[in-house]
Formats: sequence, C-alpha cells, structure tokens
Amino acid sequence: MALLPILQAPHPILKTRAEPVAAIDDDLRRLVADMLETMYKAPGIGLAAPQVGVLKRLVVVDVAEGEERRPMALVNPEILWRSDTLATAEEGCLSLPGQFADVTRPEAIRLRYATEHGEEREIEADGLLARCIQHEIDHLDGILFVDHLSALRRNMIMRKLAKRRQQRA
Repeated sequence: MALLPILQAPHPILKTRAEPVAAIDDDLRRLVADMLETMYKAPGIGLAAPQVGVLKRLVVVDVAEGEERRPMALVNPEILWRSDTLATAEEGCLSLPGQFADVTRPEAIRLRYATEHGEEREIEADGLLARCIQHEIDHLDGILFVDHLSALRRNMIMRKLAKRRQQRA
C-alpha cells in the first residue's frame, strides 16, 4: 500500500467528470487499498479517485467511529433514489483543507454499486453515510461541496485556500 497525493482545489482534475471503471482487477484493488490508506492518514471519512488524480468512478468511505473500521469501496456508484427530506450539516473536504460550510442534501439515498471484488450491491443509506456518499459521488461529477454554496461564500472559501497556499510557499 502507498499514500497518494491528494489534489487541492482549484486543480482542474477536480472539476472533470470521471469515467466508469471498465475492469475490476488487481490494479483496481490496489488503488482501493492505497485510497483507504490515504483517507485514514489524512484523516477523512471519504475519498474519490479524482482527488488522487485518477479519473475513474471509484470512491472509498468509512464513517465508523472510534477504533472500529468499516471501509466500503464503491465502484461505478449510482444513486437510484433521493429522499424528499433534506438535511443541512457542516461538510469539509480533503481537497479543500481546513475549510468547512453547511451544505443541504437529501437525508437518505438508495445506491447501486459494485464492490472491489465485482459483486453488485444495492443499499439504502441515511445520515452521515448518505451525506458522505453524496459528497464523494459529487467528486465523480466534477462537483465540490463549495459548488452547493452561494457564489459569495464559495469565493470566500477559495480565497482563504489561496491565501493559505501563498503563506506556505
């Protein structure tokens, strides 16, 4: 396993739609393992392949609390249903380090995906898991959480990111 570099906004790959995964093989399983290691080290609860420079429809998530880990790899995920009930909660992103904002999303979803072993699955998710999955699938479509905010709020966050980057340089 290897730690992968996480791209930061405004990197152009983060605004690009990912392609479907064509083959579930050892290379994909290695990428899943590397993405999980990178996500845990960051630390985060979700990571999409475009965030590590791979334009494939693959995300990893783990919203388990404490020491227990329950990682999930979602290959070619597709949201089949979204609840009409919305929930607003604070979100952050490994590609926008240190930036947080309230985002409104459907409270529950039904999802179809393949595992890293090629097994087709369908699940219903709510709460934090539903939010995390929606956030990561947005990455697959070139959407960042700040794209759900007003232009004013989004621009403030992007300016803060640029300022932090300049201070480190």
